[in-house]
Order: sequence, then structure tokens, then C-alpha cells
Amino acid sequence: MTIYQIITLLLLGAGAGFLAGLLGIGGGMIMTPILTVLFSQLMFPEEHIVHLAIATSMTTIVFTSISSIFAHNRQKKIRWDIALGLGPGILLGGLIGGGKIFGILPTSWLALFFALFVGYSAIKMLKNSQPKLSRVLPNKIGLFGMGALIGSVSSLVGAAGGFISVPFMTRCNVPTHNAIATSAVLGFPIAFASAVGYLIGGYGITNLPPHTVGFIYLPALIAISCTSVITAPIGAKVAHRLDVSKLRRIFGIQLFFIAGYMLWKSYNAFLL
Repeated sequence: MTIYQIITLLLLGAGAGFLAGLLGIGGGMIMTPILTVLFSQLMFPEEHIVHLAIATSMTTIVFTSISSIFAHNRQKKIRWDIALGLGPGILLGGLIGGGKIFGILPTSWLALFFALFVGYSAIKMLKNSQPKLSRVLPNKIGLFGMGALIGSVSSLVGAAGGFISVPFMTRCNVPTHNAIATSAVLGFPIAFASAVGYLIGGYGITNLPPHTVGFIYLPALIAISCTSVITAPIGAKVAHRLDVSKLRRIFGIQLFFIAGYMLWKSYNAFLL
């Protein structure tokens, strides 16, 4: 990689870490589109570029989420009861989604799946519709099932699950600041389980780039993680100073831009 590309990765890590702390999304939705551009410049095999981008961005969240968790915990906003209820299902879903399913999906469908889910999440956040006061979190079985859904979908699109878990929790009348802080906790089991899945799913594929383990590109993983762990606490500190409406608008708008890019990437892949 060139110096320019290394600097790009360091800046990407800084931005992703800040957003992870600010919005509880892990930064994967920001990293994946940029990594697809960078990996294209590096002339990686076209059929694996999106897989490598998603797997690498998700794996960085293992490190970013730890930093973000400590920052949110200091603000005493994390709902540990929710995190523990969703956690087992998330681990199972992440392993399944990040393993065989991830490896067999072609780039065109993977990018389209990513774009549709992100776009849907953006609409839900910008509509700012108020949930019914009677709506509450499901029981333990319901939380396990929701966790499995969050884990599997997140591993397929390379995000820490905040684009599902935050709307889910706010819809169940969990305050937005608590939902974002709790989502930061969920990023760790999602990223860890998915990373194991990416290692398994990429095993035995012979035409992957050098310095790649499974579908994870190690140079990008190291560079992004170095800066993301520094900026995640800063984002968390800012999050607790912003009002709820501003947080929702920021969340929704950035999701729309990301969905648009990945939709374009999917369209180009279908043309190949």
C-alpha cells in the first residue's frame, strides 16, 4: 500500500471510531463502502472485494467496541439487561451469517442486501414516529430471536448491528441515549462471532490477496483499529451531550448516503 492509502485507512479508523461512540453503529457502514473503493484500487479480485471490505470492517469493531463500551459505561447509560438478553442470539446469528452464508453470496446480492437494510433503517430513523406507550421489550425467547436476527444480518453487511438494534430498542420505548449505549455493547459479540465466521468462510479460497486471513485483510485491520479505539470515547462523550432529535437526524442522513453508494455498487456488480 502507498502512504496515501495508509493515511486514508488511519483517517477512516478515526471517523469510524467517532461514529461508533456517537451512534452505536460500530462504524462498519462507513468503512465498508470506502474499503471497497480502496480494495478496487489495490486490484483485489473483483468477486471478493465486497466480502473483504465487509469482513475487514466488521473485525475492526472487535477493538473499537471495547473502547466505546468503557466510554458509554462511564455515562451509566448502558442497559445491561437488554445486552445480556440479546447476546446469546447475536453470537449464534453472527457465526451463521459470517460463515457459510457470507461466503456463498455473490457480490451483487451482498451489496444489494446491504443497501436495502441500510436504506430501511434510514427511513425509520428520519420518520421519527413515536412508538405506542404500551410497547415493551419481548421476553427472553423474543430477545434471543431478535439477537439471532441482528447477529446474522449484521455479519452479512459488516455492521455492528446498531442500524437494527437502535431502532428496535427505541420502538420498544427504550430512550435513544440508552439504546445507542447498549448498541455499543452489542457490537462486541456481533463482531467477534462474525470474525470467526469470516475466518471459516474464507478458509481454502486460493485467490485472496496476500496478508489476508479468511476474508480479513490484516493491514487494513491494523491501521483502522489503531485510530478507531482513540476516537470512539470522544464520540460517546459527544453523544450524551446531544439531544435525541439531532442524534436521530444524524443517524438517518448518514445511512442514506451509505445505502446509495452500496446500491450503485450492487448495480455495477449485476452488470458484470
